[in-house]
Amino acid sequence: MQCPGKALKEALLCAQSEERLTVGVYESAQLMNEDPDSVSFCVLAMDEQFEWDVALQIHFTLIQSFCFDNDISIVRVNDRKCLQELVGRKEEDAHCVLITGPCESLWDDPSLEKLHVFCEESRALNDWLPEICLPEP
Repeated sequence: MQCPGKALKEALLCAQSEERLTVGVYESAQLMNEDPDSVSFCVLAMDEQFEWDVALQIHFTLIQSFCFDNDISIVRVNDRKCLQELVGRKEEDAHCVLITGPCESLWDDPSLEKLHVFCEESRALNDWLPEICLPEP
């Protein structure tokens, strides 16, 4: 895939306009627990400031495991602030963003479909948590 960052940005903006985003580690964990079938894509954001936050790393591990067990595509971005701006959140907890599926069909969003293909291709190369660089918001 040539531009996974562009596809991720488009998918996030589309989901945001349709109110299909869940932002925050705790909010995401709660949604995954209550309605795991509604989750179609997961984005984890890490930056150097939080690299040594043990509690956050434990949450990331649990979220990753849940995504792997439930066939939810997951990627990592290395710029939390960019992700935070992109999803329009001023609060600090934009470490995890979930995109929930539209009612009819997950594949109605071409950007999300491209991301799922990107994740499948990455897993085929044993890259289970591919990193994507987001374009500027």
